[in-house]
Amino acid sequence: MKWGRRKQDVHQVTDARPSLSADIHSREIRYLIKMGIRTICLILAVVVPLPWPYRLLFIAGAVFLPYIAVIGANERGRDAPPPTFQTPGANQTEIPMHRREIGS
Repeated sequence: MKWGRRKQDVHQVTDARPSLSADIHSREIRYLIKMGIRTICLILAVVVPLPWPYRLLFIAGAVFLPYIAVIGANERGRDAPPPTFQTPGANQTEIPMHRREIGS
């Protein structure tokens, strides 16, 4: 063990969140899959002659799946940290860049 050195945090590429376009693409795919299942439920409820308990199950799927699909499409990435509304405190002793003068 070396004296005087502290253990430093090592960040890996796998710790990084996916890009915004990759996150949006995956949410779009999940939305389209859910809406495809909804379309199949609607077709089965209307076209195929089924007993009423099964037909009600397919109608419920056709009614509630759009809500579930939209909620899932609007959710941020699973690994994204929750939004913080704290702004870092400004260093009051530093002169802002637009206020600095030549020679000071």
